[in-house]
This record gives sequence, C-alpha cells and structure tokens, in this order.
Amino acid sequence: MTVADFMGAALGHPEYGYYMTRDPFGVDGDFTTAPEISQMFGELIGLWMVNCWQEMGAPDRVHLVELGPGRGTLMADMLRAAKRLPAFLDAAKVTLVEMSPTLSTVQERTLEEHDINWCSSVDALPSDAPLLVAGNEFFDAIPIRQFRMTESGWREILIAIGPENDDLQPVLAPGSGPAIALIDPSLSNAAIGTTAEIAPASWDIADRLARRIAEQRGAALFIDYGYDGPATGDTLQALRKHKPVPVTYEPGQSDITAHVDFTALRRVFSEAGLNASPTATQGAFLQALGIDMRARTLLQSASPQQAKDIASARDRLIRDDGMGKLFKVIGVRHPDQPPLAGLEPQTDRDPI
Repeated sequence: MTVADFMGAALGHPEYGYYMTRDPFGVDGDFTTAPEISQMFGELIGLWMVNCWQEMGAPDRVHLVELGPGRGTLMADMLRAAKRLPAFLDAAKVTLVEMSPTLSTVQERTLEEHDINWCSSVDALPSDAPLLVAGNEFFDAIPIRQFRMTESGWREILIAIGPENDDLQPVLAPGSGPAIALIDPSLSNAAIGTTAEIAPASWDIADRLARRIAEQRGAALFIDYGYDGPATGDTLQALRKHKPVPVTYEPGQSDITAHVDFTALRRVFSEAGLNASPTATQGAFLQALGIDMRARTLLQSASPQQAKDIASARDRLIRDDGMGKLFKVIGVRHPDQPPLAGLEPQTDRDPI
C-alpha cells in the first residue's frame, strides 16, 4: 500500500487507529502540543480571533472552528481569553472538527461549560455565517505520499509485508511513479536517491476549506512544524512515549506525522481566492501578539515555582532551541478581510 494508505489506516482506522482509541496528549501520552505547555498560547490565539471578528465588522454570528482539537485545551483557552469581549462570545458558535470518538468525549469534558457542536469534516461546517478557523498541529497528521528518485525515474515508496511475514517495510513500486516533477518543477533534476513528499490529502482539505471561506468570509490560522518548500527529504516520523520509534513498528500504537510544506498550502489557498500571509515562525508570531506582556502579567501573582514554570513555558514556545523556529504559522483570509495581526503589515491599527 502507499505510505498515505498506511498512514491513514494506522491513525484513523475505526477500530484500531491510533487517534480513534486513545488520548495521546501530554506527559502521560506520546507527545505534547503547545496548548498543553502553556495557557498563553491559546489565550493569544483567542485574542487573534477576536481581532479578526472586530476587523470584519463584528457580525452578529460567526463560527469559531478548530480542526483536530485534541483535548479541547486550545479552544478552552481561546474562549477564556475572549471573555474580555462578551459580544464576541455571544456571536461565536463553536464547532470542533474531530473524527475520534475518544477525543470527542475528552473535549466534551474540557468544554463542558460551553455550547459546542462537532462535525467530522470541513464539508459539514455550518454555512450561514463567516468562519474563523484554527488548526494547531493539524496538517502534520494528514497522510502523505513519498517518492524516491532512481536511475529509471521517480518511483513511489510503498509499505509491504517483509520476508518473515510478520513485519512491515518500505519498498519501491515496480513501475515508475507519477510525474511529480510536474507538481514541483524543482524536482525534475533531483539526484538519484532523493526522497520527495507530496500531500494531496492536505491540499484537498485546504482547498475545500478555502472555498468555504471564500463564500462565507472569514479567516484561518495554521500552526505546525514544517518548512517553506520546495524541499526534499524523508520527514515521516513516529513517536511513542515522547521517543521516536520506527514508522512501521506496531501500526496504530504510535503517532505518525510528517513536516508540512507551507509553500504548497499557501498556493492552494491562494488559488481558491484567499489572501495567504507569508510564513512566520511560531516564536515571532507569539511575540508579535504579546506573549512577553502576557507572561509578565501572569508572573505578578505567581509563586516562585509557578514563575519558573511560566518562564520555562514561554521560552519553550518562542526560542529557536524550543518550538519557536521549527514551528511555522500562516494565516489566510477573505480578500475583504483586513491584514492579519502578527502576520501581515498593519496600517493604522491598534495592536490586539
């Protein structure tokens, strides 16, 4: 099977898929995301959403959407920060796009004080009001396809049963693969042995979401680890208990992800009629939104241990040796929406 088929089954199989059977987040899980590190992350994104709503004229109704909402921690922090403007909370109708029954149950507990709707895909999002969408570490879990340049051209990497009949291993497809150089012309002269990745499933989701925003108005924010393409290399990885394991080891028991090509995503959004921001690092974005000021506010009432934890979390989120450089941010908006705070030059506008 293709790497995409393997990744999709390992993560999303209804009975055995990784995300369908467990809560993988936090210290006791397999990995930790930014919302689990500090409330500051979600609070700043919540205020970013409030700012977008104000800039679009503060409509009476707007759909606040999160793609792949994990435990619901990010949304909880966003809504708590948004209490600073009660009119936004009155207008915002929250929808979580989630395929996992296990995680939906966790989200329901986390957000029990709020009126939440769930759906399983962007196609099922409400269509009666503008959309404000957040996706943190969403696209990295969408299946990718991999190819390797050989003497006979590009061949797709497949996952096959090994000779002992009890293990899985990557192999090359017997025939030449699709002309991926047509998708990315920079790959036409790649050296033999080069690995390249494409993400058609991510592009399809981005296109469908973009067309909804183009029709309904609104904006979206995506934060993930990745790069500005074009680039080559094998970025597929698996984690269990915060440690790397082989991608094919015990499918369904480990988190499998790949780095996100933000240039390709930006192209999809732009072709669908949206304005896409340049890629920013997470560190620069959070600093532009005021994470230092928020940290100082929290420190005022913190115990010595809490102060140490706040400073450590801030550093982990924004420093180059933490998440600050590896994680990237793009924002997309309807052409009628003003420039996005922290991502595009602002003209005569107050900070959030």
